[in-house]
Amino acid sequence: MTRRSWVTYFVRQKVPMMAAAYLALVLLLVLFASAIAPYGATEQNLDANLAGPSREHLLGTGQLGLDVFSRILWGGRTTLYGVLVAVVVFAVLGVSAGLLAGYLRGPVEWAVLRTSEVLQAVPAAIILLVVLAVFPGRQVIAMVALGVLGAPGLARVVRSVTLGVREELYVRSAQTMGLRPVTIMRRHVLPHLSGPVIVQLSLFGAAAVGLETALGFLRLGSGESSWGLLVAEASRHLGAHPWLMVPSGFVIMSFVMALGLVGDGVRDAVAASMRTRVESGARPRAATPPAPELPDSEDALVSVRGLTVSFPRGQDWIDVVRGVDLAVLPGGALGILGESGCGKSITAEAIVGRIRGTGQITAGEVRRRGRVGWVAQDAASSLDPSGRVGAQLAEVVRVHRPELSRSQVRARVLELLERVRLPEPRRVARSRPWELSGGMAQRVGIAMALATDPHLIVADEPTSALDTTVQAEVLALFDELRADGMTLVVITHDVGVLAAVCDSAAVMYAGEVVELAPTQELLTHPAHPYTAALLAADPRRGTPGERLAAIDGTVPAPGSWPSGCRFADRCLLVTQACRDTSVPLFDVDPADPTDAADPRVSRCLRFADVLDRTRA
Repeated sequence: MTRRSWVTYFVRQKVPMMAAAYLALVLLLVLFASAIAPYGATEQNLDANLAGPSREHLLGTGQLGLDVFSRILWGGRTTLYGVLVAVVVFAVLGVSAGLLAGYLRGPVEWAVLRTSEVLQAVPAAIILLVVLAVFPGRQVIAMVALGVLGAPGLARVVRSVTLGVREELYVRSAQTMGLRPVTIMRRHVLPHLSGPVIVQLSLFGAAAVGLETALGFLRLGSGESSWGLLVAEASRHLGAHPWLMVPSGFVIMSFVMALGLVGDGVRDAVAASMRTRVESGARPRAATPPAPELPDSEDALVSVRGLTVSFPRGQDWIDVVRGVDLAVLPGGALGILGESGCGKSITAEAIVGRIRGTGQITAGEVRRRGRVGWVAQDAASSLDPSGRVGAQLAEVVRVHRPELSRSQVRARVLELLERVRLPEPRRVARSRPWELSGGMAQRVGIAMALATDPHLIVADEPTSALDTTVQAEVLALFDELRADGMTLVVITHDVGVLAAVCDSAAVMYAGEVVELAPTQELLTHPAHPYTAALLAADPRRGTPGERLAAIDGTVPAPGSWPSGCRFADRCLLVTQACRDTSVPLFDVDPADPTDAADPRVSRCLRFADVLDRTRA
């Protein structure tokens, strides 16, 4: 389904659109009161004192023959100016505080939430009366105070929405590409707050109109002509001249109702847009097994040692990856293979330095030398749907090439799109992400990674959403990058991708590495039952007419890992010893130790039996 913004859904709603048109009409009439109003705000006609509607006075006159229609227009300036002041203060403070709290979290979030709690506990009406007592007749100061007192409610709404947008793939991708937090908040978070913010502004605006009218009615406002003063005058003559209440009461009530209808329409439009998007401190732990001999961290472009990533669950921390050791030399290509839920993507995020949600590295370390580019699994989701492809690429180029002029940045964007073999790069640069095919979006994602001038590219399932023809083109592109000296880490569940791109492979199961080997050796002679089972289940290895092998059972969830071998419940070679204690990584051939630059290890007590079977 094609993605549409909430604006598209809003304009299709008749009632909210009519309400928006009415608001626009009132604002235009008020704005151009000097040209439209037939009389001045204080122009008297004593011969028509408290008269009904006539040709000279369309809505009648009030006390001293003041024209009601003209006073509504002139009074609207006073009332709506006060409302505008309150709404601007409300929006600026509320959006800024909520955005910073939701995106930066930590002490900033704590300070915003505590401040909002204090302000919301203060009775607003009493504060406004105190302000007007100190500054009599200064209605603008009272409306500023109203905006300040209302801002905490908006800040909480904006914070809540920002927390969700912050976890979107395109935001995490922008963080990975090195964009500054200010740029990300302004270009990629703030536009997605428009719907909820407009809803809150419409509700607050309606409340501000009511309050400003009340101040005028009580003669606590500026003393100038306003809608509140019209109501106050009409109430004094309600018995003898009831008509006088009709025009002023109608314009106030209709304006407030129109604001509410617009807010409801935006709320429904945002909900429809979201539905479309859907359719389209660590605890003590046991000692980890001894690590395999890996390349020295001084030589490796990426070195992962004893990596453990955990997520909070209540009062505890749940490991999703534990004790992972990996290393990638410059110019190498490491593939990380395994089923969904084995910890591959979390490991990749730890390498990049952008772990999703509340996950944290609670043990071990990741060391990188040089810049890292990130290619997401769903490339379209890693691009901001509200911006054009060229503009988003240009953002990244400017961060990493600040010395380039505007024309040079545009040239660099086209160069990147050409490098990833995209036809008509100018047209692609003008397109929005949802206008691209899956293959085109994936290439744009690779171009985005290349825009960082990286030493290493981490690609998370880069071909899983593509058909076989486009897969082959993307893999050929990765081959070209390898030929240019690029270092790769590729996350995949596809054995074919592993064979085509990677020269070494790590197999992960239930949050830990179970086998590490040169790719060709792993594919021909696996040394772990899980690796052998994965290879046997590859459709390309099946025999026509025979049933394809499958692995019974599922990957155990984090927090439910067995104390022994985590693959034991699905393994055909399991023994009681496998279940009794955790299994370390073993050198596959201890009599002829593997060179440290090319390790060959297996987390299996019976790896020799597995090798015998696969060699047979």
